[in-house]
Amino acid sequence: MTRHHFVASALMAMTVFGAVSYASAQQVATPDPSAVRAGTYRVEPYHTQVGFTLSHMGFSNFSGFFTGVSGSLKIDPAHLSATSLDVTIPVQSVDTTVPKLDGELKSAQWFDAGQFPNATFKSTRIVQTGANTADITGNLTLHGVTRPVTLKARLVGSGTNPLDKMFTVGFEATGTIVRSQFGVKQYVPLVGDEVTLTIAGAFELQQ
Repeated sequence: MTRHHFVASALMAMTVFGAVSYASAQQVATPDPSAVRAGTYRVEPYHTQVGFTLSHMGFSNFSGFFTGVSGSLKIDPAHLSATSLDVTIPVQSVDTTVPKLDGELKSAQWFDAGQFPNATFKSTRIVQTGANTADITGNLTLHGVTRPVTLKARLVGSGTNPLDKMFTVGFEATGTIVRSQFGVKQYVPLVGDEVTLTIAGAFELQQ
């Protein structure tokens, strides 16, 4: 075999192997709702984020996110209305990729993370809206103020994580809040009052 043929064969093998590995990775989780197991789940914090987006003076839609989320999900797919969600979000984790702005957001003029270190969400009602979607209504506490919020959630997938062998279920959810209603009024209306939430949630089944 010439060097040229050897290199070509190696590249082909790598391509095929990569395609097989990618396909296998895609089959780890399934979006089939019937595959979700009933039980109590714990937030998997490394792959859970709470994103937010708001208008910056009408020039751009600026985004950031919170990490380090903790909490639990109790779910029975056969009785979805009995599902409950309880999560805590550390305000100090706010990240816009701009350190100076992060510091301002943690200050008393904005989130006041020193006085109100956590935001929490506790579900009060869950209504199934489709085969893999639901509206989750609950109480959001932010900046010391509690108000009802409804999130539109969609099942992304469930299955056994091949790395830690934990049965995991993942969702995405969106919602909208008016920040001034929570006492976060800095620069309203120059900086947007309406905030869009985009949430990626991963949960591990507890045995």
